[in-house]
Order: sequence, then C-alpha cells, then structure tokens
Amino acid sequence: MAKSLLLYGADLFQSHLIVKIFVLFFTALVSFYLGMNWNDVSPQLVFFSRGGGGGEDTGGLSAPSVSLSPNSKITFDSNSVVTDATPPIAAPPPPLDLTSPPPTKQGVGIVDGNGTMRVDFDEGEVDPSDGWDEGNAGVNETAAEGGKEGDKSIRVKIDKFKACPKNMSEYIPCMDNEEAIRELKSTERGERFERHCPQEGKGLDCLVPAPEDYKKPIPWPQSRDEVWFSNVPHTRLVEDKGGQNWISREKDKFKFPGGGTQFIHGANEYLDQISQMVPEIAFGNRTRVALDVGCGVASFGAFLLSRSVITMSIAPKDVHENQIQFALERGVPAMVVAFATHRLPYPSQAFDLIHCSRCRINWTRDDGILLLEVNRLLRAGGYFVWAAQPVYKHEEAQQAAWKGMS
Repeated sequence: MAKSLLLYGADLFQSHLIVKIFVLFFTALVSFYLGMNWNDVSPQLVFFSRGGGGGEDTGGLSAPSVSLSPNSKITFDSNSVVTDATPPIAAPPPPLDLTSPPPTKQGVGIVDGNGTMRVDFDEGEVDPSDGWDEGNAGVNETAAEGGKEGDKSIRVKIDKFKACPKNMSEYIPCMDNEEAIRELKSTERGERFERHCPQEGKGLDCLVPAPEDYKKPIPWPQSRDEVWFSNVPHTRLVEDKGGQNWISREKDKFKFPGGGTQFIHGANEYLDQISQMVPEIAFGNRTRVALDVGCGVASFGAFLLSRSVITMSIAPKDVHENQIQFALERGVPAMVVAFATHRLPYPSQAFDLIHCSRCRINWTRDDGILLLEVNRLLRAGGYFVWAAQPVYKHEEAQQAAWKGMS
C-alpha cells in the first residue's frame, strides 16, 4: 500500500514538472517570434540570460549576459516616446511693455458743501442754442481726414468777452457781491466775509483785468522773499504792519523779511520755538499738511515749505484785502476763506496742523461751534496752535478769549 502511494506521488510530481517545462518553452518561443517580427519604429527587445558569459561571480553562478533581438541595429528616436506621452509645453507669455505708462483712470466728481467728494450729481441737459451760431452753420467744403467728401460739420461760435474796467482788477464775484451782502439779515458772525455768488443771469460779462504793468511773477524760491510791486500795487500792509517785520518796499519790489505779528524775529525762529515746546509735532515727518488761518502775507506757510510741509493759507477779504494776493504771488497755496457760519470747503481730517496767530476769531462763541469745525478738519492726533501776542495783551477782548480758551 505504501509503495503504491509513493509511485503515485512521483508520477504527480513528474506531471507538474512537465507542465512547467512546457510553459517555459512556449514563453521563449513567443518571445523569439516577437523579436523576429518587431516593426522598425518599435523599441528593440532585450533578453537577459545567465551562462556562456565568461567569468563567474562569488556565488558560483555564471555572470549575467545580454542578448539582443535581430533588429538590434535598427535605431529609433527615443524623444518620440516622451513626446507622445508628454503634453506640449505652452509658449511663455510676451514680456511686459514697461516703456509706456499705465492707463489713467478717468473720473469726474464734485465737492459738496461739507467738503466731501461726490459722484452722484445730475448733469443738466445741453441746450442746443447755447454757443451755436446757427446763422453761420453750413457745410464744410473741405472733407475731414479719413472721411468722405461732402461730410457736414457744424461751426461753433466762441464768444469773446471784453475786459472789465481797470478799477475791477481785484474784483472777486463771490466776495464782492454787494447786492447779496446788503440783503443779509445779520453780519455779527462774519457772514459778509463768506461766499455770496451772483444769481444766474447776474454774473460778470467781462474779464477781470490784471493790474497795470503786471509782470511775469518771480519764480520760487526767490519769490518767498520778494515780489514785483506792480503785480500787487498796495501799500496798506506796509503802513499797518511795517513795524512787525511783515513786509517792506524797496524800489520796484516788495520784500518779505519773514516776520509776523507773533514772530517779529522771523518765521523760522517761531517754528523752532514750536518744535521745542512740542517735539512730537515733527515738521516734515509727523506733520505734513497744515492750515494757516488769518495768514497775513503767508510767511508761516512759505517757511514751512522748506521743512517739507505744504500749507494752505486762508484769510477773509477785509481791510487788508491784498494779503491773499501776496500769498499767491509768493507761490504759497492760498484761498479767500473765513470761519463764520458755514463749514470750510475742505474734507474732514484733511490737516495735521491748524495754526492761528492773531487771526481775530472768537473761537468760544456759540458754545465753541468753531472749535468743532477745527476738530472736523484735524486728523486724529493733529495739533491746533493758537497764539495770542503780548502786543495785544492789554485788549479786553484778548483777555476774555484767553480765559474762555483756558
């Protein structure tokens, strides 16, 4: 019985071995057939085997050898395989043109009564009769460039205004509207110094002339110290403020020593004193934009420019009506503006510093409403510099103002 089992196992083992040998032989035959009939553009078959290769390795086995298929000498482009499997690389974007400026953003807006820029305004309808010379309208005999012969175009009439009388060389329509000023119910709070522009149809129909013998202004920075007398032909300030080192006249020029009511020895020394009292004010660093109220001839703003501070100098048109003209002639930004009953035409938080040196404004009236306007204009952490001069210390109004502000 045991002997028969052994014989059966041996037969089973031999049958499995025959199957393995058959599978190995069939695989070799198929591989050889594929190698013989491989097309020219396909990669060559490489066969690895052991034996017949010369030396032996340390394990006693023959060294591995390589057998190539019969088409081993046929070459092919290996890049074609990579190209077929790899998507095409996109071309790089063209270089940026840094020579031409970027497109500018076009925008239109208006400043409302609160000094805020707005874009929600209504555009009035165009009246075809305004500015059109219908009597002279006709066909343009010359064809426009790129157009067809006979194209029609409308001729526009441009009205020419004559010059106003010479005695109106300092006329400001919204400040010298005597008719509107006479109709004011009160002038106690400086209403007469505010803007009162003419109503529609009552505006000027002439051009305000320049002063007689007006010359080309002296350029900055020389204009800080002198301007032509003929451009601002007034001597009222020389007579009233000559002793305070504001302004003097030398031949055909006005000279500006740089002084003022508060700073007789010069604006630079005055600015140094402010910096010593309040080092944090840091002109040109922390403080960059200033408003000078009651500017006089604008020496304060003129000398701040050298400290990298841009200053808007303002004053009303009063008995010293030419002070704003002096500021503009010197090259200092200036406007005819008054602290009275309306907000100033500047946006909120526009200034780092607001300066008032003998500006003749009652800051404490109406429960300090003007100080609220100062607070609106100042940026967070800004400074309000108010100076009252010893030369006026005996005036009761100044003493009351000091008490009210303290």
